[in-house]
Amino acid sequence: MSEQLRQHRIFGLLPDAARHRLTDTMEVHAMGPGEALDGADTAHPELHWLLSGAVTLLDEQGQPVVTLQPGELFSLQAAGTTGVRSAQARTASELVSMDSALLEELRGETPALGYLLRHLEHESTSSRGAAEVGSADPALNLMTTPVRSIIRREPITLPPQTSIREAAQIMSEQRVSSVLIVEQGLLFGLVTDRDLRNRVIAAGLDTARPLIDIATLAPMTIDVQSPAFDALLLMARHNIHHVPVLDGQRIVGMITATDLTEQHSTSAVYLAGDIYKQGSVEGLQQASGKIKRLQQSLAAAEASAYSTGHIITAITDAITSRLLQLGEARFGPAPVDYVWVAAGSQARSEQTAKSDQDNCMVLDDSYDEALHGAYFKSLSQFVCDGLNACGYVYCPGEMMAMTDTWRQPRRRWVDYFARWTAQPDPKALMLTCVFFDLRAVHGQSALLDGLRRDVLERTQGNTIFLAHMVGNALTHTPPLGLFKGISTARSGEHKGTIDLKHNGVVPIVDLARVYALAGGDAAVNTHDRLLSAAAGGAISEQSARDLRDALEFMAFIRIQHQARQIAQGIPPDNHLDPAEISNLERTQLKDAFTVVQSLQSVLGQRYRL
Repeated sequence: MSEQLRQHRIFGLLPDAARHRLTDTMEVHAMGPGEALDGADTAHPELHWLLSGAVTLLDEQGQPVVTLQPGELFSLQAAGTTGVRSAQARTASELVSMDSALLEELRGETPALGYLLRHLEHESTSSRGAAEVGSADPALNLMTTPVRSIIRREPITLPPQTSIREAAQIMSEQRVSSVLIVEQGLLFGLVTDRDLRNRVIAAGLDTARPLIDIATLAPMTIDVQSPAFDALLLMARHNIHHVPVLDGQRIVGMITATDLTEQHSTSAVYLAGDIYKQGSVEGLQQASGKIKRLQQSLAAAEASAYSTGHIITAITDAITSRLLQLGEARFGPAPVDYVWVAAGSQARSEQTAKSDQDNCMVLDDSYDEALHGAYFKSLSQFVCDGLNACGYVYCPGEMMAMTDTWRQPRRRWVDYFARWTAQPDPKALMLTCVFFDLRAVHGQSALLDGLRRDVLERTQGNTIFLAHMVGNALTHTPPLGLFKGISTARSGEHKGTIDLKHNGVVPIVDLARVYALAGGDAAVNTHDRLLSAAAGGAISEQSARDLRDALEFMAFIRIQHQARQIAQGIPPDNHLDPAEISNLERTQLKDAFTVVQSLQSVLGQRYRL
């Protein structure tokens, strides 16, 4: 066991004497299938290391949270607290238990051990302070919680011809805020208490009419196996508070915004709801001021960069959609169909509190400049100005829908991409980087659906174009010196710092984009592109994992850096002074840069001009 500890990436940093002390106190447990380990009666919290098998962690209600694989670490919480309460073996398993009181003592000898102990409850409350822990967004507990575990009761279902009055009586008796309309076991619609207020009482509708008349038909749903975090994003992005839960086509329950998170002004669902209530740009500007506090809350809880990016981007989507709704209220309904499209980091769901805007509009091919041009110019100007007022500054390169070039009918966009891929000059490559990362935010998303597919058909196997894209990607390189040490800026406003965005995150984003273009992969998020690249054989599983870990670590460090600046009243930026982070983190950062540099070299060799 001592040898296994020595080979561990963090335990291996312990001095020999400390490692032997830890080995002497470790207990090995063999668990049969179905056998459980309970943390309720432990005098001290323990850290567990799964050596073999598979173990599922259970919450205080005995509901599954996540299943662990060999090599992973976990701790259990005592009775009277929330969190993971017990661990149940799914197969024959073996794990090691370590007394965290001893680990805390050893941490004084090896500060790197603190990195491993961050998630232990006793450490988080004692060393970081209760105030900081209390600031964490409660919605973050949803990231590893399955939807199944937050369903509180059986769904209330009614046939379509039930009268509105009868449905309201049932909702009152059952004390529920919604009912599902079901026929022959299939979900047809959803009715909420808001529908009763707005579509019945306010409209003076006859309550003897059938319930189907006021229902939201084909409502958005979520799969029972999905993480509850996905439900949070669905609600935040679409301003809904009730989501039916399905197992295949079978209805298994209903979850609400209240089930997901308590009423905190900076939690994602409630912030998105607040955004949709605003009736002016000034109101949106005030609501958007909470985004920085939301990022602070996420950072305090040490949420992953992947999850943080999705949450912050969901709020940007909500602001954008509400601005478009306000714009249509001011200028009238759109004369032809359109879709508002996010580009860049918003499209990839990788935004932080420091973001400018990249967007465009794809208009229906029935668009006529003479008839419709003035309307869409006014609408796009209103939205881009509103985004700027809310803190999403104008794109320095004017790649926004308010710019005439980036507000065009679909046929023109087809021409754009055909020209960029056929003649990959520097400007065309830059535009491909921006506009290949696209995601529909509001409007007729079908206008965008086939566009990216057309692009991928042009780029897959197009080695000349891909070689140019790789050459362009290699202009962003990690800040490593001659002897692989971290190199900081030597002059200028940010002297002595590292640009975590352009020299850290962007090179990985560029690599993943090339993999997607080469493999015909429609994924937009960088993490998802790397998974697809490994599945398609464009990159090894190990290399893809290294890049994902490097991206997560650098993005995490960037978010923490920005959270510190926000707390100090400083506008957040991407320029990190290495002195801000620990020696361990600097070593990890250098390792992450080395991974990126190595894979850039491999790609450069593969696609030589």
